[in-house]
Amino acid sequence: MLGLEALADPIRRRIVELLAQRDRTAGELVEEFDVSAPAISQHLKVLREAGLVTTRAEGQTRIQSLDPEGLDKLGAWLEKTRSFWSRRLDALERELRAEDARAKRTSKS
Repeated sequence: MLGLEALADPIRRRIVELLAQRDRTAGELVEEFDVSAPAISQHLKVLREAGLVTTRAEGQTRIQSLDPEGLDKLGAWLEKTRSFWSRRLDALERELRAEDARAKRTSKS
């Protein structure tokens, strides 16, 4: 699943924001939301499958962390897409300006 799909859900976006501040246990994340622990576990599973979150064991505790590699991949995709659309929008702007200039010349004749 592309990271964007995983981030489409507001709870998952908020989990990523919280983990950007610091690593947390699932229990700490549950405290931040008005949803059940199994629901948070499911959200974490989606984020792990998308490569955005990792889980490590510290004794009996499972610590949730952001996965920098997954975030880098998502950032690279966003940058590539931004570049594509920027070029397309620049071309559209040039064409609209040229069309406007042609229309002004035609209306003066």
